[in-house]
Amino acid sequence: MNETTDTATTERYEFLLDTGVLVEEDDELVASEAYDAERGVYHDTYANASDETFHETLADLFDMTAEEAAEQAEELEITREQLVAYLSLRGYFKRQAPDTEVSHDELLHLAVLVAGAEPTSPVPDAMPEVGDADYESFIEMNEDAVVFVWQLHCDPCDAMKTDLDEILGHVPEGVAVAGVDGESVADFRREFDVDAAPATLTFADGELVDCVTGRGTPDQVADLFDAAFGRAS
Repeated sequence: MNETTDTATTERYEFLLDTGVLVEEDDELVASEAYDAERGVYHDTYANASDETFHETLADLFDMTAEEAAEQAEELEITREQLVAYLSLRGYFKRQAPDTEVSHDELLHLAVLVAGAEPTSPVPDAMPEVGDADYESFIEMNEDAVVFVWQLHCDPCDAMKTDLDEILGHVPEGVAVAGVDGESVADFRREFDVDAAPATLTFADGELVDCVTGRGTPDQVADLFDAAFGRAS
């Protein structure tokens, strides 16, 4: 990569950060929640599209025949992920940053950069995040614990987060708290039979006491803590 190309790439990453497409999380650039919401719309339609649909969509976007699109896709190694990114960026700038002007060619370059960006985590900063690789050790080290299950693009999760300070204020002293991203903890969900988000799981003496799904009010969660830990919060 030459210096000019490297500078252009850096400037594009800075642009994606400035416009909120990407955010910095744990020293990594990940897709913002707002961009990921846009991406989710197109991902469901195009991520696993048939070759026919993939090539016809490229043909419509770039004013060529389906046969030409198929040749271009093979020659330039265009992926479905890049197509999703292109459509998502176009929709994002139209809805989230309507005053931002991005040329067709520049949008293509940006799509390549964000195609593989991981989504940001739905777990609030107020609690550590655990995953399938470390939830067992977390429970072993913290026999009395509360684990919250969160998910992106989840209205009940977002509503429950508005009460998070009050909810965490009800956690009894000595009880550890963690959160998991429900989309990425298949083993955790299977182990504890979690089928929805948000969910609140209480553990006492290292054993699951209860798992309650759905938005919980501070008072409801306080009652859940009382029942699990047998002491006033």
